[in-house]
Order: sequence, then structure tokens, then C-alpha cells
Amino acid sequence: MLNNWVWANLLPDIGKPYINLEETNDTIIRMFPSWVKPKKFKWHMDDEDRIIEALYPNNWEFQLEDELPVPLNKPIFIKKHQWHRLIKGTDSLYIKITKK
Repeated sequence: MLNNWVWANLLPDIGKPYINLEETNDTIIRMFPSWVKPKKFKWHMDDEDRIIEALYPNNWEFQLEDELPVPLNKPIFIKKHQWHRLIKGTDSLYIKITKK
């Protein structure tokens, strides 16, 4: 695993608040480091249906447009072009994204 100096000094230039650790045609394992500032987590939409699932328990939350935030304690289905965002917790977040 990369140390905090590498994350803080070399990776911010990628412009995204996450690192894809593993990727196949329909699945992504993504890590959101704990040091990323909360303002980086913006409302957005994706071009395909997705299911997201936290790989480890944490205190991050997920929010769909016009809904209250929910904990990431079970798989969440996100429809194509549906506005959503993550709400930052204290630890790093590891999620599995399954594209449909």
C-alpha cells in the first residue's frame, strides 16, 4: 500500500477523489482516501446503471437526489443518469462498483 506522503503529494494531480485499484469490463474496485477534502465529493451522474457496495464497514454515506443520505451498509442500485454523491467519512472508503 502506498504511504500517506505518496497519496498527498503525487496523486492529487489526477483530479479525481479516488483511485481505481482493480478494473474489469463490468466491475471496479475503487478507493477514496481519508485525506481527500469533503468538497471533492460533488453531485454527479453516470452513463450506466450501477450497483455500489462498500467492502469494509465505515461511516461514509451515500445520497440520491431528493433523498436523505443513507449508510453504505448494503448494496445500492443507481440508475443511469441519476444524480448522486458520496458523503465523506473519517476512514478511507473501498467500494465495489458493478456496471449493469
